[in-house]
Amino acid sequence: MTAHSKLLPLHRLVEVLNGIRADRKIVLCHGCFDLLHIGHIRYLRQARTMGDVLVVTISPDRYVDKGPHRPAFNESLRAEAIASLDCVDYVAINEYPTAEETLRLLRPNVYCKGSDFKDAQSDPTGKLQAEERVAREVGAEMAFSKDVVFSSTNLINRFLSAFPEEVQDYLSLFRRRYSEADVQGVLDAMRDLKVLVIGDTILDDYHYCGVLGTSSKEPVLALKHGSSDLFAGGVLAVANHLSSYVSDVRLFSVMGELGGREGFIRESLAPSVRPHLALHKGAPTIEKRRYLEGYTFNKLLEIYHMDDSGLPAADDAEFVAAVEAEAADYDLVIAADFGHGTISPAMRRMLERKARFLAVNTQANAGNRGYHTIGRYQRADYVSLAEPEMRLEDRDLSGPLMPLMLQAAERLGCRALAVTRGKRGCMVFTPGGGFVEVPAFAIKVVDRIGSGDAFFSVTALAAALNAPAEITALLGNVVGGLAVGVIGNKKAVDRQSTQKYLTSLLK
Repeated sequence: MTAHSKLLPLHRLVEVLNGIRADRKIVLCHGCFDLLHIGHIRYLRQARTMGDVLVVTISPDRYVDKGPHRPAFNESLRAEAIASLDCVDYVAINEYPTAEETLRLLRPNVYCKGSDFKDAQSDPTGKLQAEERVAREVGAEMAFSKDVVFSSTNLINRFLSAFPEEVQDYLSLFRRRYSEADVQGVLDAMRDLKVLVIGDTILDDYHYCGVLGTSSKEPVLALKHGSSDLFAGGVLAVANHLSSYVSDVRLFSVMGELGGREGFIRESLAPSVRPHLALHKGAPTIEKRRYLEGYTFNKLLEIYHMDDSGLPAADDAEFVAAVEAEAADYDLVIAADFGHGTISPAMRRMLERKARFLAVNTQANAGNRGYHTIGRYQRADYVSLAEPEMRLEDRDLSGPLMPLMLQAAERLGCRALAVTRGKRGCMVFTPGGGFVEVPAFAIKVVDRIGSGDAFFSVTALAAALNAPAEITALLGNVVGGLAVGVIGNKKAVDRQSTQKYLTSLLK
């Protein structure tokens, strides 16, 4: 049988197996097989000895979750490589995120996994446990190969890395200083943190358009509307990011009375986020409408719908009192301050007095540029800023960055201060450890909106745990790299994706 004739669509494979299962013992193997190596070959040869027919299903490209730069080889090439092995009888590309539904369709006699999957409890994703349950459901025997574990990820990192040489060199140095277990230990410790987050609710309204050109009568850009999305941004996005890393998130924010957005806001929040939403009477919920070219996602125009005057004095005093009643009960208070009025001067002073550990981001945007800097705060244990925001504080466009960071950290009494630098990665300062620079890990940039919020969310947790600055920076760049691969705030960065990406970098 030729390699080509072994390749079948999944529905056709079901038909073939139904025709032979009466007198043939069918063995199924499933995996990514991103770089075919000797470990895979030994695993599949052993699986073939467990029955009469060996079937292999391949994870499709869209469901490979080993990091934004994976798979290294597309699904067709990976399937062809497996089909070229003489021990394999049939190959199909899976159509589902995991092997569970595939097991139900193919109903093998034996489901064989590699030796590195033998301990189901060591799989933090829970996928193996779910596959074992389905195998029992369809009457398949669960089996494991016996051999030395090899790693496609390790080989790809060594010989086929998608990163430039300077990033590879940095990761090589990082692996000598810290293990994957060291970084995982910080992620595990985050679970026990009690977190309160406060900041501006912002709805990101994306409209995807085709560009028609300029009007024939006036110099006006003409667009043809295609579709639209509404995302929960601002502090809502920060809360949703946090929800995957800690078990309980308390959210305080302000929504507008006008526009009927409360239902959308509450439905957009993760189940573990507990919101307290103050009402700004006579005002809309802040909405930033962006018009994008629908193919490239290049932004063409941005319109702000907002009243950024803040709550009336009496309402603000009530809101401050509500936060003050709870702030001291939390390990960490995160102020996602977009400068649109939720965090008033009275709120800032209260947070500075009451928070056990205060993490602050003061974001510069078109609605506040030049008026909203970290200088509004008198104390912060952790600060995360983009480089332009750091430079804006000192009105220093191009001078050395380190003195600006040092000056701000000393004035605020920071235990850690981070500055994100786009494609140049980030820099973190700690009084005991000095400055650490970590390169960016993003491979595919879809949309930069929200990447700073993801960075701030996770690094604030690491900083509250007094994690080593280099681990804090690495985690921040990992989640930032994940965030820029998503349009807007369509999907929060989650713990599982972070773990997968870390493994793909550090293995």
